[in-house]
Amino acid sequence: MMPFSDEELYYAVKNALPQVSGYVSSHGGGITLLGVKDGVIYIELIGTCHGCSMSLMTTNMVVRRELRTLIHPELFVVNVDGTAENKLPDDVFRPEDEAMDEDKEEKKSVLDKVKNIFS
Repeated sequence: MMPFSDEELYYAVKNALPQVSGYVSSHGGGITLLGVKDGVIYIELIGTCHGCSMSLMTTNMVVRRELRTLIHPELFVVNVDGTAENKLPDDVFRPEDEAMDEDKEEKKSVLDKVKNIFS
């Protein structure tokens, strides 16, 4: 059992991500923290790492290993990649203000794509 609340884990992971993301960044990717539920960390690999055939290895051998070293040796990390087994639960912990910021970015991204189609 994880000795931290989901909120505590969320902020610990958020603060540790810059240290963890070096390898992913060196390959043109990035890591987005989506939330935490029942001690499970939900991330999304973005950029060139999103959808890469090695993303499972990157999640397990880089992200999870580093977070376990920095935070707790029993952390479990899920890369939300669109598959049914790696789905983001509806009720993950994520601060409201960050959820709203991501929604704005997502809407802006979709709007930019639409604009490019009609340009």
